[in-house]
Amino acid sequence: MNQKIAKADEKVQKIISEKRKKDADDRKVGSEIFDNKTLETLYKLSNKNYIDVLNGEISTGKEANVLKGIKGNKYFAVKIYRIATSDFKKMNFYVDGDRRFKSRHGNKRQLINSWVSKEYKNLERLYKAGVKVPKPITYLNNVLILEFIGDKEGNPAKTVKYNPPKDIDNFFLKVLNEMDKFLNNAKLVHGDLSAYNIMNLNEEPVIIDVSQSVIYNNPISKELLERDINNLTNDFKKLGSKITKEEIEEKLGVKDGIILSLKN
Repeated sequence: MNQKIAKADEKVQKIISEKRKKDADDRKVGSEIFDNKTLETLYKLSNKNYIDVLNGEISTGKEANVLKGIKGNKYFAVKIYRIATSDFKKMNFYVDGDRRFKSRHGNKRQLINSWVSKEYKNLERLYKAGVKVPKPITYLNNVLILEFIGDKEGNPAKTVKYNPPKDIDNFFLKVLNEMDKFLNNAKLVHGDLSAYNIMNLNEEPVIIDVSQSVIYNNPISKELLERDINNLTNDFKKLGSKITKEEIEEKLGVKDGIILSLKN
């Protein structure tokens, strides 16, 4: 095993255990992240000069942990999907109708790998379309390396949920501009857009967590788009926004979950 990766493994597991001493289930997270296959994948990525070391945790989700990777003097986000705790039924739901990917119902690890590939390709598509998302760097198996969103000292930006913008409506309009490019340029529907996965980087929105995003003509896209609009309406209303659901739909060129410019 690569010595740097081994040291990073020990350091990150220590950070996780110290932050969650009271919860016995959470103490298992370290071993769930760094199983042998994942460590082998990190070793390969290190040998390919994508990362030198892992240095702390950025965020923890139900299915993935995002760690801070360092290469030279640059920071990266290293997203690691956990095989043990991923929701495979949900993943199949989003992959099944996507012609770009083959669904593998019977093999959990292969499904995770397809899921990571899906997130990378969605990010690549969005980045090329000019949407403010983290630039995708590379992926391998259950590990995805992304542009680090934060300051030069390595402090990650927080999501809108934990760092509300100073001017809510102005920020919300910027989010809708990004969502417009998401729909009409990249022709993707996010599918899980909310205050939890929009980062506030110096009062500019950066959209994250696009693994579940689907192409606009996917059979489930209408349902997902309606959910995105409802989530945004509710979340930003709680923050004090006066922008209504009807105004959002008009801004995006959407009616009843259908993207009008793409309906044909």
